[in-house]
Amino acid sequence: MRRNKRGISIDKGMDTKKMLFILGSILSLAIIAFVIVIYIYGNKLNETNQLGKINTNSLGTITPIEETSTNYGKTINEVQQNITEENKNQEDKKIAVNTNNIENKEENTTKTEVTNNQTNKSSENESTIKKEEENETQTVADPEFKMPVSGEIMKEFADNKLVYSSTLDVWTTHNGIDIAADKTTVVKSSAEGTVKSIKNDPRYGLTVIIEHVNGFKTIYSNLLTTEFVVEGEKVKQGQSIGTVGNTAAFEISEEPHLHFELLKNNEYLDPELYLK
Repeated sequence: MRRNKRGISIDKGMDTKKMLFILGSILSLAIIAFVIVIYIYGNKLNETNQLGKINTNSLGTITPIEETSTNYGKTINEVQQNITEENKNQEDKKIAVNTNNIENKEENTTKTEVTNNQTNKSSENESTIKKEEENETQTVADPEFKMPVSGEIMKEFADNKLVYSSTLDVWTTHNGIDIAADKTTVVKSSAEGTVKSIKNDPRYGLTVIIEHVNGFKTIYSNLLTTEFVVEGEKVKQGQSIGTVGNTAAFEISEEPHLHFELLKNNEYLDPELYLK
C-alpha cells in the first residue's frame, strides 16, 4: 500500500479490480442495449415489409378505380375476399358467354346442315325427275304408221306446190293424201293412240283426230260414220274408227275416198314417207 500526496493510502490492486468491474458492467449494459435496439428495429422492419407486401398485392389486383370506394374501411382479408369473388364472377361470365357462343355456333351449324341436306335432296329429286323424263323421251320410239284403208293414192301431199282441185276448180295446196276406197269401207287407226276429237269439219266433213306419242297426230276426214269410237278413247293400231264416205265439201265432186293427214308438233308431214 502506498500513500498519495495528501497522505491517503491507495491500494493499487483494489483500484484496478474496481475499474475492470465498472468497465465490464458498462460494456454489458451497452451490449444489452444494442441487442434490444436491434430486436426492436428488426420487428419494425418486418412489420413495414409485411405492410408493403399487402399494399402491393392490393394495388395489383384492384384495377377498377370505381371499386376502391367500396373497399374503403374494410380489412385486408375482406378486400382480398371481395377481389376473389369479383374475379370468379368475371370468369363465370366469360364461361357463360363462351358457352352461349358455342351453343349458337352449334345451332347455326345444325341449321346450315339441315338447309344443305334439304337443298341436296331437292337437287337430287330434280335430277331424278329430269333423268326420268329424259329416259322416257329416249325410250319411247316414234310410232310406226300403217295404211288406214286399202286403196290407191288418188291425190298426193302438196304443201310446197299446187295440185288441181276439181271441186273448187283451182290449183291449191293439199296437206294430206286422198286414198280411194268404196263408200262404207271400214277405216282403221293408223297407229296406237287416243281419240282427241270427233267433229264435222265444214271443209273436210266428218273427221276423227287421234293423238300419238312424241307429238304425232293423225286426221281421218270425209267419213260417212264414226260409230266405232268416242272422244277420249284409247285405240290400238288397226282398230276400226269409222267408214269411208263423201262428206267433204272441198272434195265432194271427187270419188269416195279417205282424206288422211299426218302431223308432228302441229306441222304437216307427207304421210307416204311414214306409211308402211
